Amino acid sequence: MNYKASFKIEPAGEREIVMTRIFNATSDLVFDALTKPELVKRWLLGPPGWSMPVCEIDLQVGGKYRYVWRNEDGREMGMEGTYREIVRPDRIVNTERFDEAWYPGEALITTTLIEKDGSTTLQTTMLMESREARDEVLESGMESGVIVSYDRLEEILSSQGAGKRNE
Repeated sequence: MNYKASFKIEPAGEREIVMTRIFNATSDLVFDALTKPELVKRWLLGPPGWSMPVCEIDLQVGGKYRYVWRNEDGREMGMEGTYREIVRPDRIVNTERFDEAWYPGEALITTTLIEKDGSTTLQTTMLMESREARDEVLESGMESGVIVSYDRLEEILSSQGAGKRNE
């Protein structure tokens, strides 16, 4: 199976965006890559030329996270949120708000991980505050940054022993 070609993004309902990607790794490995700062800083970068100098994660219900990305030209983009639900290795629910909002309001992000035969389907549902906000995000071109980031994540997972369960 070509895992890099398994990304899908689509609108759902009035205010949701659903992104799905299959990774050749166990759900434990994928969960770690989504929640450990040393791993998040390596893959959640979007297009080339960006780094993540700030990656703070307090992984508990009510805990906060903060990411700051920096472009080669020095521009920065920050985002933060609060964890509402954490069920390792199956589900994470958190809020998302950018410092300089490029879409209106706050989003509620629900991430589910479903493992089958050593592969994991990651599904992220973004619930936006309005249909207009959802459409703005869909039209922003963010899909290309997500694809590049998920491709990096696949490489990291492969190098960490994909298909082997964390003990």
